[in-house]
Amino acid sequence: MSDDGGRSWSQAGTPTSVTLTTVRFADAVHGWAVGHGGVVLASVDGGKTWNRRLDGRQVAQLVLDSAQAAGDAKAIQDAQRLLADGPDKPLLDLLVIDAQHLLAVGAYGIALGSVDGGKTWSSWMARLPNPKGLHIYTARMRGQTLLLAGEQGLVMQSHDGGQSFYRVDTPYKGSFFTAELPGDQAILLAGLRGTVLRSVDAGASWTTLSSPMPVSITGSVLTPDGRVLAANQAGFVMALQGDSFVPMHAAPLPPLNGLLAPTQGAVLALTIQGAMPLTTETGSAK
Repeated sequence: MSDDGGRSWSQAGTPTSVTLTTVRFADAVHGWAVGHGGVVLASVDGGKTWNRRLDGRQVAQLVLDSAQAAGDAKAIQDAQRLLADGPDKPLLDLLVIDAQHLLAVGAYGIALGSVDGGKTWSSWMARLPNPKGLHIYTARMRGQTLLLAGEQGLVMQSHDGGQSFYRVDTPYKGSFFTAELPGDQAILLAGLRGTVLRSVDAGASWTTLSSPMPVSITGSVLTPDGRVLAANQAGFVMALQGDSFVPMHAAPLPPLNGLLAPTQGAVLALTIQGAMPLTTETGSAK
């Protein structure tokens, strides 16, 4: 963790040894982390200490309980298989709406919501038009619009705060690893082989944007000043300029897992070797 915009770091202890995939905060003190094994951790002191709120066995049981309550035979069968497999299904992204309302998504279509800061959870899977249980890699929200995207071109959208979702068709059937909602009607999707799609009409039509290399885009972020940045496995952070992504630095960084844009300080590139600060001006990096 860092209290100075990423200039210095200290390690916080956690009650797990599995890989954590996403960390998000609602405010200066309330934060959550999700990861492999269906783990959800929570902090109420700005990340200094963490407590386990959920694990894979509990996730599978929640999904089974929801399927049985709905009387859905296929969903019950899928949930029983999930429970029998053991706690090995990762959670891959976390949407923090506020300090009480959360949505965690992950492998095999897992989607879990909480309305009490992660103390208790319920399955959202029956709300999603995802009958094949495709992996959900990313979740984003703008106002009452929620966007979920993932495996095999999966894109789902809600305009009522997540109460109901519909499937969004796109011209690409590969996986989307990240997404952004840069405007009220704007959607940006990015993923496998450097594919980037943009819609300016809430998904009714799509334009393919240019990226500098056919390498998977693994993360993205909206900066406080409204710019869209993306990161790829080749170690490049790219800025969206018009209809193209343009590298922000000449030499590659280590492979990138994501980006973080704090309200103050430099954008942080999240690499396999740690977080690296860089400027947000194309062609320069720290």
